[in-house]
Amino acid sequence: MSFADAVRTCLAKYVVFSGRARRSEYWWFVLFNILVSIAAGIVDVILGTDYDWGSGLIGTLVSLALFLPSLAVAIRRLHDTSRTGWWVLIGLVPVIGWIVLLIFYVQDSHPDNQYGPSPKALQAPA
Repeated sequence: MSFADAVRTCLAKYVVFSGRARRSEYWWFVLFNILVSIAAGIVDVILGTDYDWGSGLIGTLVSLALFLPSLAVAIRRLHDTSRTGWWVLIGLVPVIGWIVLLIFYVQDSHPDNQYGPSPKALQAPA
């Protein structure tokens, strides 16, 4: 899946928490989030809407707009590794939780499971 396809898919499935997401879809969307956040930070500085304690008005709006699709793709990624979406809550545990989630997110897709068919099988070879 290309960068543009991943972003388009994640934004089209804005609050779709069911189904599965391949590694490429998840990581391309993470990169998109990082790039948009950097751009929002730059715009905040240029417009003078940045706060003393961190982000700015534009950055806050971008974060709010991208929160649900980021959560949705993270849960779909966990489904792809045959885990329930509730595992995303382990990220609330500092450091250890983040490491566990990172390990889950980098794992390969599992075969067909209760969350649907493998997205690898659905994608036609290029």
